[in-house]
Amino acid sequence: MVKKISAWLFATLGWRMVGEIPPHIKKYVLVAAPHTSNWDYLYGRLFFFAKGIPVRMLIKKELFFFPLGFFLKALGGIPVDRSKKSNLTYDLARIFQQYEHLAILFTPEGTRKYSPNWKKGFYYTAEAAHVPIVLGFIDYEKKIGGFGPIFEPSGNVDADLEKIKVFYKNKKGKYPEQGVK
Repeated sequence: MVKKISAWLFATLGWRMVGEIPPHIKKYVLVAAPHTSNWDYLYGRLFFFAKGIPVRMLIKKELFFFPLGFFLKALGGIPVDRSKKSNLTYDLARIFQQYEHLAILFTPEGTRKYSPNWKKGFYYTAEAAHVPIVLGFIDYEKKIGGFGPIFEPSGNVDADLEKIKVFYKNKKGKYPEQGVK
């Protein structure tokens, strides 16, 4: 029921969905870009519900207060303390080992503002967990939410990030000046 209502609402709002994740890919890091607005969460959530994909996502711990924290956890939120250095990459890799099906979403910009230097945690997590990176996007200009290529980390993080950014260059966030350049 949630799947159908979400698909209907996504379409009613004028959006369409493109791309699929092949059924044999059961665990992956999901990159969502460009991330320029809090609206990205709403449209992204509708998209994932409509596709039937239970996505987990990293959210700053400051948002996990009552009652919001209850809902964020129910929607797949994982609280992260960004003020402390930790082994989050390896913690997430261990979480991947515990599940048969798991998608963890990352917004590599790390903020809704323009950031020329992406955070690399999504890449290192995929590498440590031995899972692919699925390139997901929301394009406000075309009103499309979807999945792009599936990317296997080569071990050369800088070269791979440049290849990934090429995919996102023509995707427009709600505030395009804050998106990928």
